[in-house]
Amino acid sequence: MVARQIFYSGRVQGVGFRYATRRIAAGYEVTGWVRNLTDGRVELQVMSHDAEELDAFLHEIQETSELANHIRDTESHSIPPLADVRGFAIL
Repeated sequence: MVARQIFYSGRVQGVGFRYATRRIAAGYEVTGWVRNLTDGRVELQVMSHDAEELDAFLHEIQETSELANHIRDTESHSIPPLADVRGFAIL
């Protein structure tokens, strides 16, 4: 199991970022959540049994036209697997 915490900054709130991320997640074997932060960033915590699957999901977020133009910076960290998380949620 591999898990990551990603912080996206730029114009990532108020543009459907979380909903687009959840839609993209539906096409991958990933679980986790995405939420807006008070400082204007979006936080994503996601995990998968397959590192390549997780990387492909994160790559699609960066490359899809509806999100890519809004992302100015990305900060990524490996984290322990998420406990008691099923599916993919918007918090």
